[in-house]
Amino acid sequence: MPHRPASDALKRITVLDLTRVRSGPTCVRQLADWGADVVRIETPAAFGDDGAVGAARDSADFQSLNRNKRSLTLDLKAAEGRALFLRLVERADVVVENFRPAVKDRLGIGYETLSAVNPRIVLGSISGFGQDGPDADRPGFDQIAQGMAGLMSITGEPGRGPMRAGIPVADLTAGLFCALGILVALLEREQSGAGQWVTTSLIEAQAFMLDFQAARYLIAGEVPGQAGNDHPTSMPTGVYPTADGHINIGVAGQRIWQRFCAAIGRDDWFDDPRFDTAGKRSDNRKALNALIAEVTRSRTGESWIALFNEAGVPAGRINDIREMFDEPQFEHLEIAQEVETAPFGRTRMVRQPMRLSRTPSRIAAPAPGPGEHAGEILASLGLGAGEIADLRARGVI
Repeated sequence: MPHRPASDALKRITVLDLTRVRSGPTCVRQLADWGADVVRIETPAAFGDDGAVGAARDSADFQSLNRNKRSLTLDLKAAEGRALFLRLVERADVVVENFRPAVKDRLGIGYETLSAVNPRIVLGSISGFGQDGPDADRPGFDQIAQGMAGLMSITGEPGRGPMRAGIPVADLTAGLFCALGILVALLEREQSGAGQWVTTSLIEAQAFMLDFQAARYLIAGEVPGQAGNDHPTSMPTGVYPTADGHINIGVAGQRIWQRFCAAIGRDDWFDDPRFDTAGKRSDNRKALNALIAEVTRSRTGESWIALFNEAGVPAGRINDIREMFDEPQFEHLEIAQEVETAPFGRTRMVRQPMRLSRTPSRIAAPAPGPGEHAGEILASLGLGAGEIADLRARGVI
């Protein structure tokens, strides 16, 4: 099956995908979903247990991460396999890998080697701790990065101990930042004609995602702690009880604070010396939250949400995943798109979160089977059917 571009935006770009687990496939999915011709390079031997390959291949996770790609099995440890890979590099625009830093050099596919074969190549590399430095060779894992880069120290309720986030934040953001870096490198290549090496790591991505919490320390010298469901600095923002459950309310700035006070019939709070500035509301959050809870328990969540939305105060339901996809606005935006897969038949996956008016993205093809496109990919290099059969018989592909 020839490449079916998921969009016209990147259909001229060819990507060789050496990634596994999550951060790397997340990066490459961004390129595939915008139309790049992605060739996923996989080992021809029995697949391992590294979380996104092997037994997990028929999982929903693998299918979502590896859609819109083609697959070629290739033994990079064999001289013939490495030679075929470098022939593919000659025609490619991008290579993406998330091995430990030393692995690509042991395989003979480091940036210097690739750029000698194709000076226009862009190599995207994701690691746990960076390509060099005292921790470079340590094995990387999302939860380790969440802990080391500070996220777990500010997640969860005060006094309850560290808490990981409910998604692999470091993995996902490292993949997204690598994809962004690759796109920047491709744009720059239009001027210089030269490729370059794009690197990121789980800890760099996680540190960047601390955002204002990191700025609080670097600029103001504050060490943020856990705030539970409260916003760390902007109060009252958090989870509040209602007559039938809980809702989120977000109040930031004096104007919304005034709207909020009027909406719940407590205009006196606006001038209360305990709450009349953002800093005081944050300092007195326990007392303020208790007062708010007394009021919000008097009505249902839906009635409060309707009232707050009318008043211009951010508020919303707290959905589980099923409820989220059933929300009318989520359905209107068609966030879940249909796709045909081998293990699940007709099913749905989350689409790209941005829309382009002329070159939209779609889910054009399911995740490939191992080596599903080996024949057509190698034929494009000029190999004949007999040569391909021989390589397959000898385990090179």
